[in-house]
Amino acid sequence: MNAVDGPKIVKTVCRLCSGECGLNVYVEGGKITKVEGMPEHPLNRGEICPKAEAAVDYVYAPDRLKYPLKREGDSWKRISWDEALDTIASELTRLKKNYGSEALAIYLGQGIDYYENKWYARRFCDVYGTPHYYSVDSMCYRARVIAHTLTYGAMSVADQEYSKCILMWGRNEYNAILPRAKKILKAVENGAKLIVIDPVRTYFAKMADLHLRPRPGTDGALALAMLNVIISEELYDKEFVKKWTVGFEKLAERVKDYPPEKVEEITWVRADDIAKAARMYATIKPACINQGNSLDLQLNGVQISRSIAIMQAITGNLDVPGGNTYSPRLKLTNLGLPKMQSGKPFGAAEHPLQYERTREGQAMVLLDKMVNDSHCPIKAMIVSGGNPAVQWPNYNKVKAALEKLDFLVVMDVFMTATAEFADIVLPAATFLEKTELLDFGAVMGIPYVMLRKKAVEPIGESWPDWKFWFELGKRMGYGEYFPWNDVRESIDVLLKPTGYSVKILEELPGGFYYDYARYRKYTENGFQTPSGKVELYSETLQKYGYDPLPTYVEPQESPISDPELAKEYPLVLTTGSRILEYTHSQLRNIPRLREKVPDPLAEIHPETAKRYGVSDGEMILVKTKRGSIKIKARVTEDILPGIVHVQHGWKEANANVLTNEADRDPISGFPALKSLLCTIQRLG
Repeated sequence: MNAVDGPKIVKTVCRLCSGECGLNVYVEGGKITKVEGMPEHPLNRGEICPKAEAAVDYVYAPDRLKYPLKREGDSWKRISWDEALDTIASELTRLKKNYGSEALAIYLGQGIDYYENKWYARRFCDVYGTPHYYSVDSMCYRARVIAHTLTYGAMSVADQEYSKCILMWGRNEYNAILPRAKKILKAVENGAKLIVIDPVRTYFAKMADLHLRPRPGTDGALALAMLNVIISEELYDKEFVKKWTVGFEKLAERVKDYPPEKVEEITWVRADDIAKAARMYATIKPACINQGNSLDLQLNGVQISRSIAIMQAITGNLDVPGGNTYSPRLKLTNLGLPKMQSGKPFGAAEHPLQYERTREGQAMVLLDKMVNDSHCPIKAMIVSGGNPAVQWPNYNKVKAALEKLDFLVVMDVFMTATAEFADIVLPAATFLEKTELLDFGAVMGIPYVMLRKKAVEPIGESWPDWKFWFELGKRMGYGEYFPWNDVRESIDVLLKPTGYSVKILEELPGGFYYDYARYRKYTENGFQTPSGKVELYSETLQKYGYDPLPTYVEPQESPISDPELAKEYPLVLTTGSRILEYTHSQLRNIPRLREKVPDPLAEIHPETAKRYGVSDGEMILVKTKRGSIKIKARVTEDILPGIVHVQHGWKEANANVLTNEADRDPISGFPALKSLLCTIQRLG
């Protein structure tokens, strides 16, 4: 379709969630008129979710940030980019001179892209000399990656479309990535068995062949009980275990401590159902496990993921069609310059393995240091596409940390709750107003590369994030380290080891496969672990002082671990499940999405509602020992009795007033947000 026939079509990739679905964007007269799914894209094959359908509303939202703003008392003054950059450069130079380079911390969220932006932000940290780089990897996904790579040297994805048994654990794909949910539905229609493990009766739980509803925070015990059944009943792949694993005997001894009958008391899941789930997964092949972020955010999240990784391997469901598979990734140029900075970020000492595997700090430790350590050097922060005021646990502590800063810069598409604390607010271009490189092998497990391409010019004076880092670097005298005039030049540098270029990617606008699907790759070169095998017993974990075998730890806030606290707060609180129309704290300002989900909700079972005299739709107070929020109650049998499920991401009912960052997984440092104690009170 050309300009004579009608609007041009730009093939690009969505960024309104982490799904990275292919889009056809229709542009006419320099404006986006329509967005549709890209039929040939391997991830979504033309399917899109309500968020992508609202992309035009998102780009042209009237409340977008359009110009740089500078705080003047309680109000904002519009300034130029020159003044903004001069102010930031001047402050950072002053702080470095007075306090040293560690005075600056940078935090990257996913709100305005993350995949490529991290290269430029980290490069800026290195040149400035600060080790204090932090990101969403402090509480999202990375714990899972650590666990799986420790076990078999890679991170796999569930090949659900071709599976005969799908185990969805702590994840509701329907609310997470809708196009992938459609693939699950297709598999179920073709006869695949579906097991769901979730305390909430989700969309998929309602159609599952088996639904296990554990007490929040006890998934680790449940996983060990399933391994107990698989090993004791000899349902594992004996040939694979003998040839390709180390530590099986030690694992078998460990799981003897977790028979289903004992674990029933811990998890509230019937022993018979635990055994049934284990048998289904181990015997109906190929089978896959699709695990969610809720497992990461528990006190022993890494060990839960270790148990799952082990389960995949010993049942013969690893790196096979229809099981859990992994693909090669593009080998890109490392733009980091770590030799230019010294020291380590906060969290490196407390969670050394997490630091070694990510080379970044743990934001939960940063938060604690900023508030409680009088010697904390952090005086300034740059937050790009992140919203700690709503997304980080323990809001009151986050607020105190932000208010202690001498200087805060926030770059985002809208005025977020975090931006309201800032001294300088910068308008960011959306994903449809800039170009970025995407490797789908990294997270989606597909060896596919594509450009997220700029469809239109940015609104107002909004800038793509790469331009901010390039120009700030030059303004501070680091021009030789940011020599690129345009992002296409830096992408060419990133792509150099691959032999590809921006020109090649533009000539194939829909993207292309850079490799092909290969299975049982370990038979050629072994696994990418120290032993070359699947490490059921991890000497790496042992070296760092952690348990080398999967283990279960009771949540620190629970009726079992703290019965005295449970007298005052007798209900179990879980937070943070996905909402189809929103991504974390984003998109609630888009009317067509807000109409579908207008209010924050706290879900409680009818028995719980009756106990506290609460009716559906009433306002209630949800309270923990850290604080309380007012929120509308939704009375539903979809949640277990005795559980309160509070949605996250709402500024007006901020779940993170209730949560705590101090109880952390010892390996990853991820906060335990899925298992706390609370009480509720009827208002009115």
